[in-house]
Amino acid sequence: MTQAILSLSQHGTSLTRHMWTSERVWFVTATILAITTLTNPQQGAESLAFVGTALLETAPYLLLSITLAAYAGATGADNLIAKAFTGSPLLMIALAAAFGGLSPFCSCGVIPLIAALLAMGVPLSAVMAFWLASPVIDPSMFVLTAGVLGPEFAIAKTIAAVGLGVFGGYATLALTRSGAFASPLREGVGNGGCGASSIRDPKPPVWKFWQESERREKFAREALKTTLFLFKWLALAFVLESLMIAFVPAAWVAQAVGGEGVVSVLIATIVGVPAYLNGYAALPLVSGLVEQGMAPGAALAFLVAGGVTSLPAAIAVWALAKRTVFALYVALALTGSLASGLVFQAWLAV
Repeated sequence: MTQAILSLSQHGTSLTRHMWTSERVWFVTATILAITTLTNPQQGAESLAFVGTALLETAPYLLLSITLAAYAGATGADNLIAKAFTGSPLLMIALAAAFGGLSPFCSCGVIPLIAALLAMGVPLSAVMAFWLASPVIDPSMFVLTAGVLGPEFAIAKTIAAVGLGVFGGYATLALTRSGAFASPLREGVGNGGCGASSIRDPKPPVWKFWQESERREKFAREALKTTLFLFKWLALAFVLESLMIAFVPAAWVAQAVGGEGVVSVLIATIVGVPAYLNGYAALPLVSGLVEQGMAPGAALAFLVAGGVTSLPAAIAVWALAKRTVFALYVALALTGSLASGLVFQAWLAV
């Protein structure tokens, strides 16, 4: 009896911790709105109205984004990623970067997937290409970026993601050929996990998923999960954007990152590392900054650098790879992000 009570208590504690972890974004959003309303009722009402209007305007893109993510999960389209890691090193790097930038791989599958690739002997250069490109863009992110910042920016972000992956992959290939990074994985890291099965036993996608009840159920689960995920992060982002527009003078933004020179892009690249919340949450925030005078090149550098070095992506690298590989990852991310912002800014100026 005592053991049963102890087990039940531990289960309850674990469940409570899980609920807090999954709901903390909603809690933070509600807390910010409550404090704003108590201290400034007019701004509280304006922020709430701003969030509602922004969500309605983004709804068509959200719907398409959710459908894409659910369809990818239900059909098993993420298994196509396995094909990116076969062939010559030069071809592997290019394909890995493309799949990293275009695949709808969920964050929960990244760590075991990367561990499986490295443990099975896939060259670090190809893995690095996928690692760098994957956090920046995916089909649903592309749709939302186009809706919030415009199709031109979404295309630029996709090119930057794939370009960053190719650049990082080839740079890593050159270093490994000189004898560096012979053993990139930390001691004790294996190749288990759900994401690794796509590499060990790749299966063809089932595009007509609605013909199987199990896949229909998975589509519904993925759609619900993606909906909750997007809405909680976007709600927080729009609340922060409303407060930023209300209280952050546009002159400050224009002075820091509003120019067209290298300095503004460099500042945005560096600031993107600690300030980045989440790929979806960052979009409306950057949209507000652009409206206040942030240079487009700086905005792109912020999104790319922040995406690659965001907490989930950085933890994945730190947990699996040795510190030298982690340092290389960060260096490539910052260098490539800075270059992406400068190229985009120069292209707009032509």
